[in-house]
Amino acid sequence: MRLVIGTRGSPLALWQARRARDALLAAEPGAAVELRTVTTSGDRTGQPAPAKGMFTKEIELALLAGGIDLAVHSLKDLPTAIPDGLALAAVPLRDDPADALTSREGGGIEDLPAGATVLCGSLRRQAQLLHRRSDLKISPIRGNIGTRLAKFDGSGAAAMVLAAAGLVRLGLGERISRRLEPTDFLPAPGQGAIAVQCRSDDRTARRLAEAIDDAKAHIAAAAERAVLAGLGGGCRMPIGAYARFMNSASHLELTAMAATPDGSTLVRRSLSADCPDFASAQELGARLADSLRAGGADEILRRLSRAAGATMEEPP
Repeated sequence: MRLVIGTRGSPLALWQARRARDALLAAEPGAAVELRTVTTSGDRTGQPAPAKGMFTKEIELALLAGGIDLAVHSLKDLPTAIPDGLALAAVPLRDDPADALTSREGGGIEDLPAGATVLCGSLRRQAQLLHRRSDLKISPIRGNIGTRLAKFDGSGAAAMVLAAAGLVRLGLGERISRRLEPTDFLPAPGQGAIAVQCRSDDRTARRLAEAIDDAKAHIAAAAERAVLAGLGGGCRMPIGAYARFMNSASHLELTAMAATPDGSTLVRRSLSADCPDFASAQELGARLADSLRAGGADEILRRLSRAAGATMEEPP
């Protein structure tokens, strides 16, 4: 049996694809699994700030065309609307969903000097930073993790925010000055998780992918992504969500927020329910999205949809 996995070519994307490959080989020792890199719109230099799907679209097209059998993505990059003919077959065991602060002097957000500059590549992170510290100066940054770290090291910025999982996966955990607890500083929906897609009608690929699925990670991600879908936003918007199982095998606590980019208004809500399956998790996410809308998120998102600057993609 031979399978071809499609992936972006960045160091982090290749790490994720190799992890999926190794899990597949453990589940099906006789398989031959090949990695094939696909350049996406978001990878090309000189592009404007990425739009929804710019890190996934070309890989999905290759999957639909039969050039690859499975696609591996960072789940937070994957739009909530899956193209017809494709299925999100697996979410393997999730790594740390938290964001992390990399700072020159150590410590956390509260320890940064007054008026400090923080490098940040997403409106979600920017909004939460400014909500806590309105004196901070946020400077945008793009590129893969290595590029970002090099830019930070060569800058006068006091700190930078990145995904903790990305740093740890690349052996750069020592650059984490403070892990930002995800129940407090909300991550992007699906952050720290890997998505494995296949064609809906490819029974063999789907069976193998489902063998490496982690049910709890998949259900939690389904709840978080349902919030995003219910708000009608995307990974470009200042929306955060985090789900975790509490006290029992199926009781899920879901917290989410939407905010203005300057952090002056932030709407945050939590709900919990018994979620033994995807349908119940998605229902919980939809209810939380409704609660956020009723609490003021509707107006925030209307204003953002009219703002030409609300076009940033979630970074690593």
